[in-house]
Amino acid sequence: MDDQSGAGQAAGQMAGQMAVEHHGTDHRPVEHHGADPRPAEHLGTEPRPAERHGTEPRPVEYRIEDLAHHSGATVRTIRAYQDRGLLPRPERRGRANVYGDAHLARLRQIADLLDRGYTLASIKELLEAWDAGRGLSGVLGLAAEVEGPWTDEKADRMTRAELDAAFGGDPDEAAVADAIALGVLEPMPGRDDEFLVPSPQELAVAVELHAAGVPLSAISGHLRELRGQVEHIAARFLEFTTEHVFARYLGNHPPSEADAAEAAALVRRLRPLAQQSVDAELARAMRLFATRHLQHHLASGQPAQRTNEPLPVALPASTMQAVEGLVGRENAAAFISAATEREVQARTLDSLAASHSNSGSVDQKA
Repeated sequence: MDDQSGAGQAAGQMAGQMAVEHHGTDHRPVEHHGADPRPAEHLGTEPRPAERHGTEPRPVEYRIEDLAHHSGATVRTIRAYQDRGLLPRPERRGRANVYGDAHLARLRQIADLLDRGYTLASIKELLEAWDAGRGLSGVLGLAAEVEGPWTDEKADRMTRAELDAAFGGDPDEAAVADAIALGVLEPMPGRDDEFLVPSPQELAVAVELHAAGVPLSAISGHLRELRGQVEHIAARFLEFTTEHVFARYLGNHPPSEADAAEAAALVRRLRPLAQQSVDAELARAMRLFATRHLQHHLASGQPAQRTNEPLPVALPASTMQAVEGLVGRENAAAFISAATEREVQARTLDSLAASHSNSGSVDQKA
């Protein structure tokens, strides 16, 4: 066994000892049948991590219920791990199964890997590699690199009063619930009036959009749609980099210590590329589509947007002087309005008459 494996066992023994010292007299003694190796005064009492017989320390021993208590796993889970080969079999002593510090340390390793998102099948491979002396530090370092923050943005806190003020001062419970559901806000444990803001930039965008007149419900709907599209982009980028960069590191299960360390370094290098490429392409697309959109609305010949409000119209000075000379300055506006209406009606009638005449001509030719 190499130094790393030995260090792991030593760490496991220390963890088991600390657990026993912390929980005091919670767990029960192991049932022994036949001659018990411990002195008679210790029978029926709590096993002690540093109990000595002569000059050798006696290791801590657990029944399965005690192991479940100290590890946080259930008895059924411990037995399932044994059946799957994730946990070594206990020592059989008479009719009792005896577990030790190594079992407790292994259960804590499994729990940690499950928290990191590994499946039981992957955990079995990792633990087999650990038992073979290949070590877990490289793989866990790679996992920590992937699970770490992918942005330099720092989370912030905001009180409910500050939140309401940012959005106009009117409390909106539905909008707050929506923001919590989307993860834009996270309630602070034990604080009903304070939130964690994982991305202050994202919240600032919502504040600006709302100030510009966008309803909060529309902002939430837009974020949901945008999130789905961005997640698709992230998945495609991950597939791309896996195929062309990381596939060579993932061929062995688990990867060697050196491969895992090299892959973690590549993650650090490539991490900002996803955001940089999306930023560049979004800027290009916004410039392209915004220009097209503006040209479409300002293009000549496009019908003006209808409105009930009066619109100013520029007339030549000579025309205005002629109208004022004809009807007087005070009646000039009414005269121009009536003349315009008369012209519109006349042109409408001319258009209808021309359409009817053309239709009749076609019928006659037919």
